[in-house]
Amino acid sequence: MSKELSIVVPAFNESARIVPSLEKILTYVREKGLDAELIVVDDGSSDDTAEIAGKVAERYDEIKTNVIRHKQNRGKGNAVKTGLLAAEADIALFSDADLSTPIEEAEKLIAPISNGEMDLTFGSRALDRSLIGTHQPWRREQGGKVMNFVIRKMSGLGFADTQCGFKAFNMKKFRPLLDVMTVDRFGFDVEFLFVAKYHGLRLAEIPVRWNDVEGSKVSVFRDTRRMFSELALIRRNAKNGVYDLK
Repeated sequence: MSKELSIVVPAFNESARIVPSLEKILTYVREKGLDAELIVVDDGSSDDTAEIAGKVAERYDEIKTNVIRHKQNRGKGNAVKTGLLAAEADIALFSDADLSTPIEEAEKLIAPISNGEMDLTFGSRALDRSLIGTHQPWRREQGGKVMNFVIRKMSGLGFADTQCGFKAFNMKKFRPLLDVMTVDRFGFDVEFLFVAKYHGLRLAEIPVRWNDVEGSKVSVFRDTRRMFSELALIRRNAKNGVYDLK
């Protein structure tokens, strides 16, 4: 029998901070009485992230937890895809390992899918900035605003924040689309939303609580350059029919 919710957490060298995050997720599932599973995808970590995740799961053995390990680092987008493809539930939630968006915000994203209103929902830091507790450093925050502007212009997506690591999916509709995704790293969020909209899925951007957490692996300079190239790739893919289902 399938689960009602799959929670996917991509992780890369997160051994120093993944324990409290997984404990919060598993406690949330336990206290809510959810028939849910947790899928941790270790994206080729050089530390013991996978082993630590497995030990946390042992303490919550009534909740199904699957720790998947990539032998080599393939990128966060690829890790999320791996987790979604392994998901048993009809609704899947992807969350960053640092829980910058608290897991308690999940219901905001899950409800519109479970009641049939939406097919893909995603958290936003930009729609209601009063929900931001701890802000990013000024330079990083301003850089994010510029990048969101570039994303809107190059992708044609009219969303205020595509990059928040908190998204939920109707897997019956979204799973077939994973086969045509091509972006494995920083721009995968944009591709997810672009392809979903391209195929007529109903999308909703939802304001969520968010806190900056130290230890981000995002480099403003490196990832801004990468985003430009990946946005250009998404545009070429759409023009060349890459996103059409065979």
